[in-house]
Formats: sequence, structure tokens, C-alpha cells
Amino acid sequence: MTARKERRIIRPMTRRAQGYVHGFTPHEQDRLYHQARFMEHRVHAGLPFQRARNLLEVGCGVGAQTEILLRHFPDLHVTGLDASPPNLERARAFLAQQPVAMGRYELVEGDAAELEVPTDHFDAAFLCWILEHVADPARVLSEVRRVLRPGSPLVVTEVQNATFFLDPYSPNTQAYWSAFNDHQLALGGDPFVGAKLGNLLQRLGYRDIQTEVRVIHLDNRAPAERAEFIAYWTDLLLSGAPVLLGAEKVSQAVVDGMKAELKEVGRNPDAVFFYAFVQARARVG
Repeated sequence: MTARKERRIIRPMTRRAQGYVHGFTPHEQDRLYHQARFMEHRVHAGLPFQRARNLLEVGCGVGAQTEILLRHFPDLHVTGLDASPPNLERARAFLAQQPVAMGRYELVEGDAAELEVPTDHFDAAFLCWILEHVADPARVLSEVRRVLRPGSPLVVTEVQNATFFLDPYSPNTQAYWSAFNDHQLALGGDPFVGAKLGNLLQRLGYRDIQTEVRVIHLDNRAPAERAEFIAYWTDLLLSGAPVLLGAEKVSQAVVDGMKAELKEVGRNPDAVFFYAFVQARARVG
């Protein structure tokens, strides 16, 4: 027990991200539900939670991933933590309508870098698309490690935004994507954190660390799936437009140009979409 506590990162102050690039509108909340279902088979395939009974979900947001976890693992109880009251309110309304979730979840408002949870409390943890939005991923993962029992599995799924490629070449889309990532960095997040997960987990004392790069490469071999993914990606990109326009990081001309390019790519019979994200799995020593 002492050795585990010694590995906890302690700092005089917790650095905090200064905003969320996608915003907290009802439209964005709806997009999160669509994203979770659309990516379900890519994110949730083969998760190691069969023996888990008390899982911590960090960054539960609107409860979209929570519902999938509860559906896939019928013996699981999920404690969802999030810092956004509007998202938690939406999550409570959503999960209350899901029969599979009845009596099997708790939603808590809090700071993932300073968990108000006893040591060794949970037997699994799940983080999905959350570390990209926090200022100190190492501290969050350190806190998660503290509250997990020895041997507990951890799964972290994160973006690696440098991998995005679109053909035909779309200069407005590329300019927008660069501004999107730059602004996320300016807000205190990290759009490239997926590539860093192995180093982070090793430094914090996790064991059995595995990282898998999950590639989405869609071309003429899967035209229907390619069209669906371009539509999904268009919604994801445009979800950041109000914040980027308000911060004067992009012009309306760039946003309009991107919309036109994405429509053209969606119609092009030889279009190519490429993106990769990273899923890391580990256990507490």
C-alpha cells in the first residue's frame, strides 16, 4: 500500500483546462450520443471488464458511453464522474430512461485530478475521449491508479489528431483542423495525447501496458461506410465552429469552404478518409 501511494503525483496546484472546444449546447450533447453509438464497435470491442463489478468512468459526459458499458456488462455498476453540470443533468435524464441502467449507476460532479474517493475503491476504470480535454493527464491517471484496487484493469481511448488525412486535398478543411488543434492546445488540452499514453502509464507505475493504434482507412472498398464516416466527421468538425469563430481562430470563409469541400469529398467516387486513434490497456500493480 505504501509503495502505491508514493507513486501518486503531488503538485501544489492542479492545472485546469480553460474550456471545451466543442461547447455544451444541446446539439453537441446529441452529437455525443451519436458518436458513442457510431464508434461503439471500434471502442468497446473486447473490453476486459468481464470480472469487474465497480467501475469508474472518468469523463462520463452525457452518459452515452455509460449506457454501452452497462449494456455490454450486465453485472457492472458504473460510477460516472464529470465536471460539467449540464452534461450530468442530460446523463441523468438519459440513463433514467434506459431499463438496462436501472439501479446500476451513480453520477458524480467532480474533478478527475482530485478524486474524492478512498484508495483501492474501484476494480476497473474506463476513460474515453477525455484526456484530450484536461490540462494534466498524468495527474488524472495517477488519481485513477490510486482509487483502483491492485490488479484492476484500465482502458483509455484517446485521439491522435495528427493522423487525419482526406483526399481529394481540401485546404480549407486542413486549415480549420490545424486551428481546431491549436485552439485545443491553447485551452490546455492535448489533441495528440493518444500517442503519449504508453509513456504516461509506464511513468505512473501501471503494468501490462498495451497500446493499439486503431486505424480508420476508408476508400472505394467500403463506399457506404466511407460516406457515413465523412458525414459523422463533418458533424464533429462543425461542432467546434462556434468556439473557433468566437475566438477568431478561423474565418467564416474557411468554415464555408470546409463545408463545400466536405460535400465534394462525400460525392467523390475516389475519396479517401484516414484517421487513427489509440486505445491503451493496463493494470494496477
